[in-house]
Amino acid sequence: MHTKSSGAERYTRLSQWLHWLIALMVFIMFALGLAFDSIPRAARLWWINLHTTFGLVFFALVLLRVFWRMGHAPPPLPAGSNPFVRKSSTVMHYLLYVLLIAIPIVGIVAYIWHARVFDFGIFKLDFGVTNTKSIYDPAEALHKYLAFSLIGLVAVHLLAALWHHFIKRDGLLWRMWPGR
Repeated sequence: MHTKSSGAERYTRLSQWLHWLIALMVFIMFALGLAFDSIPRAARLWWINLHTTFGLVFFALVLLRVFWRMGHAPPPLPAGSNPFVRKSSTVMHYLLYVLLIAIPIVGIVAYIWHARVFDFGIFKLDFGVTNTKSIYDPAEALHKYLAFSLIGLVAVHLLAALWHHFIKRDGLLWRMWPGR
């Protein structure tokens, strides 16, 4: 039987909402990134700008999540979790945070050195950087590589959560689930 975690064993509401919002944005951003090659060239710049604007909002949410996490320790893992589970959980979360921070930074570098202008509708932000293929090409490649790495880690993270929920039945998933 699944046991729901008590309030003391749960993440804060802000942590929960940021977790799920960031998770949703990861999949939206990844899907949009995958679609670029199939978008007609005439419309591609608009979609790239949308991806970048969402990416900046995403980056702000990730930074908020990191700063919030620094002041709010996660609830302890369920009693009886073996040392491998404890260590791998810590490593997994740090790797996720590193990628969630690195991907937008590398994406911004690629965007700026591609001589693109941030277009926020009501104003534009142009850094005046010339198109520098020797910078934006490797940055775009790294941005994609890191994004695929993130999706791989998210898949492992999801499988671990489902393992805890359906196999271990230790209530771990409920710690991050919004609601009571």
